[in-house]
Amino acid sequence: MHIPDGFVSLPVAAATGLASMVGLGIALGRSQDAFGIRRAPVLGLTTAFIFAAQMINFPVAGGTSGHLLGGTLAAITLGSPWAGTLCIATVLIIQAVLFADGGITALGANIFNMALIGVWVGWGLTQTLQRLFGGHRGRLPVAAGIAAGISIVVAAVACAIELALSGTAPPLLVLPAMAGVHILIGVGEGLITGGVLAYLATARPDLLPGNQEQFKGWVVPVVSIFLIAGVLSLAASASPDGLERVAENLGFIKLAENVRVQVPTPLADYGIEGLGLIGTSIAGIVGSIVCFGVAFGIAQLVRPNNA
Repeated sequence: MHIPDGFVSLPVAAATGLASMVGLGIALGRSQDAFGIRRAPVLGLTTAFIFAAQMINFPVAGGTSGHLLGGTLAAITLGSPWAGTLCIATVLIIQAVLFADGGITALGANIFNMALIGVWVGWGLTQTLQRLFGGHRGRLPVAAGIAAGISIVVAAVACAIELALSGTAPPLLVLPAMAGVHILIGVGEGLITGGVLAYLATARPDLLPGNQEQFKGWVVPVVSIFLIAGVLSLAASASPDGLERVAENLGFIKLAENVRVQVPTPLADYGIEGLGLIGTSIAGIVGSIVCFGVAFGIAQLVRPNNA
């Protein structure tokens, strides 16, 4: 769902960019209560994990692929939608700047759709479903999985509205097309989100909020992230993702080729020229490290002085 340069108009890019800047500014201020010394590493690990997981495109029907958005997972793991917003925004900024994934001019729209709408819809629905389920902690993975799947569709609809307002595609075509393909992608999002939370609740409760257990160590999460980014990412589906498929079907895919604002980087498209699959592995590991470092730094920045 990463919008490339050329898909949204200047007014839409400016409006979503302003909204995203305001949202991130508020998130920085409201995240202070989420991070003490014990929770700071979790923001870094969560951000690195979501970056790595987003490298793995899974196939859905019709020769289309999707990947984890991770907004609901981030918000639940970190115990705060504000912290979840910072997590996803960090991933999106690093993807755009270091890997040319998502347009620079469309960065505000991508943050608005995925780091704000995606995170907050997933968080709000999870809380609502948990109340309906009686608040039992064991039902959290199910509630979050359902909410995560729905959040993907809502974020996709927001993206479709931006495309329609930009004159990129007719609303009567782009809205059902984006919603339809992202319903399928949302199923994958829900399964991954629920599965990861179920695993953490059983094997690593120290990584979830509300637990008083001491942080159990770095080895397993770091090795897992490196395996995902450096090995499992090599098996990612080569099929176009949901937005790219819709752009091909509706005939506006060439807009991305006509306008591309790219920061010079040797890691464009998650690879290193001339290194093949090894380059992809290196790019994934480097990206994970950068995501961890930036997110950990943000946690230190917003941490209360007495934490």
